[in-house]
Amino acid sequence: MTEIRLAAKAHNILGEVPMWDAETGTLWWVDIEGCLLQRLSAASGEVTSWTLPERIGSYALRRGGGIVCAFASGLAFHDLDTGQTDWIARPEADTPRNRFNDGKVDRQGRFWAGTMDDRLSDRTGALYRLDPDLSVHRMETGIGISNALCWSPDDSRFYFADTMQQEIWSYEFAPETGDIANRSLFAHTRDQPGQPDGATVDAEGFLWNAQWDGWRLVRYAPDGTIDRVVDLPVQKPTSCIFGGPDLRTLFITTAIWDLKGEALAEQPLAGSLLALDTDVPGLPETRFAA
Repeated sequence: MTEIRLAAKAHNILGEVPMWDAETGTLWWVDIEGCLLQRLSAASGEVTSWTLPERIGSYALRRGGGIVCAFASGLAFHDLDTGQTDWIARPEADTPRNRFNDGKVDRQGRFWAGTMDDRLSDRTGALYRLDPDLSVHRMETGIGISNALCWSPDDSRFYFADTMQQEIWSYEFAPETGDIANRSLFAHTRDQPGQPDGATVDAEGFLWNAQWDGWRLVRYAPDGTIDRVVDLPVQKPTSCIFGGPDLRTLFITTAIWDLKGEALAEQPLAGSLLALDTDVPGLPETRFAA
């Protein structure tokens, strides 16, 4: 493992949801509060950005082109060329203080995304699964801040975190149906610095978790014990994903949320996209099947 390096300079208020697209050799990520979708070309270093119609909690590329988005208020297809948004569902229209947050596609092509209380006070959020037929299924309730969606290499486990409760959970996962069952505590951060934010799983089945306010990434073994800690030069890492031609580059999104004055000046890389090389590869990401 090598030192942390700058992958793309940015000033994201809340950088999140990095996603590597092997087909184009690009790294995508968002600034939730800035309503931005960003794309880094690994070959040229060029960053392209799009301003979106509202805050975006998460997104995924589609197999047929375009993107599916978990906007603050609901799920939609969005055309980056025309700016057109086609709404699929607003499952929490009756809970306007909630917004969508983290999300990811499972290996069968279903898009999962969770919601959160936008005032960071109550556990009114939920977890949803959007199937390729565009049906929406509520999979979990009572969530404060949805985060860390990922799956074990053999698809037997689904991981999900509530940042507010400072817990990462493990579920039994049925890949054929998309059902989850028998939630158990995988890890918690109540006696550790930081809170669990976005995560990814490597080819060995270890879970890498960015820890908000913790200045670190943590690699957890499949049994939930801490395998290693990677110290970071930023207070608020938000998520991570493997990319690069051999999937051995770990890209890390960060935030400048609530950082001001001296605290911000001491973290010149805060809000930027960071990277480090790893000794174990990650797993390829899947596109939404619709």
